Formats: sequence, structure tokens, C-alpha cells
Amino acid sequence: MKADSVQEMKQAQMPHNLFIVAAMLFDLLMTPAAIAMKIGMYGLLVPLLLSACAIAYIYFQSRKISVPFVKAHWKLAFKRCQFLMIGYAVSAVLILLASLLGMASSDPNMKHIILIALTRIAIIPSLIAVMVTLLMEAGSLGQAGRGEAP
Repeated sequence: MKADSVQEMKQAQMPHNLFIVAAMLFDLLMTPAAIAMKIGMYGLLVPLLLSACAIAYIYFQSRKISVPFVKAHWKLAFKRCQFLMIGYAVSAVLILLASLLGMASSDPNMKHIILIALTRIAIIPSLIAVMVTLLMEAGSLGQAGRGEAP
């Protein structure tokens, strides 16, 4: 399957562009900013919710588009979103474990230290998933620009 027109190629690039912009803005900029600003755990939810909105949009568009070439690229972008969501889930489980370990400590200072240290470590799976999916999406963006199906 190849693109029939330049318009189709541009439409096929849209999900990849959206994914890349959302990942860079929400995951690579807002998450570290939330940590640096010491907003707390709730600050980490803002980038996550915004990223979830972008993922939901990609999902619904992948179901709505009818042009086969363009639809294939929207579906590919959503598959990458699923990989990213796995990274989020692993991080969420690790943050939950960090919270439980922090609650087990009787010293409030040690509880705070444990929570901060383990939360920073728990974010690593999400960051790895973001970096891997960004590289994959950059390749798919080029593929869509050449009119190649995934």
C-alpha cells in the first residue's frame, strides 16, 4: 500500500507529529518541571493527564479515518501510544511501591527521603518508553513522508 497523493502523505504524518509534540511537551518538559518546582505527586498527574488526552485523540482518530494509508499510520501511532502507556503503568507501580515503603518508615525524615529517591527512580521506565517511542515515531514520520505504509 502506497500513498496516492501528497495530501495523503501529509495526513499520514499528522499522528506522528502529534505524538512527537505531545511526548516532548508533556513528558520531557512538563514532568521534569513539575519535579523541579516541587509541586509534589499531584504535579506529576498534570503531564500524565495531558498525555492521556493526546493518546485518546490518536485512538479515536485511528478508528475514524477511512483512507487505508492514513489509517495505517494512525493505528501505528496508537500502537506506540500503547507502548508508552506500559511505561506509565510500570512507573505507577513503582511509585506505589515507593509510597508503601515510605509509609512503613516510622521516621518522617526517612519517609520523605525514601519517597523522593524512589519516585525519581520510578520515573525512569516512563522516560525510557518516551525516548524509544520518540525514535520510532521519527522513523515513522519519515516513512509517511515518503508515502510508505507501515
